[in-house]
Amino acid sequence: MNFKQKLFKISRQLLTIWGGISLLGVIIIGGYLFYSMTLGNTNIEDNATTSDVRFVLNWCGLGDQRIDKVLKSYTSARSFTGDHLDAYAIKITNVTIDELTSKSNNGVGLWYRADSLPTILDEAVTFIGGWQHETPWFPTEDSLRTKDFYVYPWSIYCHGVTPTATELIFVKPKEKMVYYVSAKM
Repeated sequence: MNFKQKLFKISRQLLTIWGGISLLGVIIIGGYLFYSMTLGNTNIEDNATTSDVRFVLNWCGLGDQRIDKVLKSYTSARSFTGDHLDAYAIKITNVTIDELTSKSNNGVGLWYRADSLPTILDEAVTFIGGWQHETPWFPTEDSLRTKDFYVYPWSIYCHGVTPTATELIFVKPKEKMVYYVSAKM
């Protein structure tokens, strides 16, 4: 066997090994993507614990020590682009209208009474109103727009002036309830 034939034989073996490694990599990555987009990516209902939702009360400055229990929860599957709907209904021990209407509010953002919202926040409430079929226990858009609710806008992402993603926290002081919704479309 001359040098050229040996080089060809070794090159062929190396390319065969490299092809096998590449095929294995494609199978692993394809399997992971298939699993994460199908079987491993499902809606989860009523599975949230107080530890899972404490961020909601901490974000708006009420503090997680008020959580009594999580009554309902919904975490949707995530699409490839991150589209989702997450919602929680949280019973709390206490909340007063005075602390929601106080301008200081511990240095965090402001609460808005839901029957008199700024335009962009009003659009965000309209945006989340379209998922009632997914979370029938969540207050309807009409009930959210009453003086009984206060809303804390954590984030609103817009395409132009139309919301495409939002995270809102609603409080109904009379019932000591907090509702959280995170939606992206």
